Amino acid sequence: MTRLSRRAFSALSLAGASGALTACAIPDPLESEQRPMGDFELAFTVVVTNNIKKVPPSRDASPEAWEQVMTSELERRFGGYRGGKGYVIALAIDGYALAPPGIPLVLTPKSLLVVTANVWEADPQRKIAGPEQISTFEGANTLFLGSGLMKDAEAQMVTLARNAAFKIQSWMLRNGEMFGLPPGLGNAAPEIPPEL
Repeated sequence: MTRLSRRAFSALSLAGASGALTACAIPDPLESEQRPMGDFELAFTVVVTNNIKKVPPSRDASPEAWEQVMTSELERRFGGYRGGKGYVIALAIDGYALAPPGIPLVLTPKSLLVVTANVWEADPQRKIAGPEQISTFEGANTLFLGSGLMKDAEAQMVTLARNAAFKIQSWMLRNGEMFGLPPGLGNAAPEIPPEL
């Protein structure tokens, strides 16, 4: 059973607290240059929500909806690679908070997603990396307004899933030797924005 780490649980618990996040926008992988990933080619993805937890204050989202949006964003980020060797990205969604509308300047709840990632070789099947628990914020369009005032739950989920896919790729590239990349090349990957 996947459990939230103490750090991840604390981050989820604080997602509803007042605070400011700087604006950020993860580029759509269909519109941005792909980072080199060696022999990586996405065979398929596995996304499970068996132990997903909603941490209030949060809008509702079904496990099925999370599986769909996360699978879609993983395929958007990784589906264009044609390195010739199949890999599987297996993901458990551990917890989330989708910010409800708040009170500007007083209470601006934040959205957050926590996932645990593993990477497998597709043939022969063997795990080569993970588990790695990753927490990501959605970010906000201004310093003082939570996204609950500007987006519905579906839009929040897409942003969180896209940001999580970016962080998963950054984690994979830090271990790029497993995809045949030269040692240290993954360390040259673009820095992850701190608010994610």
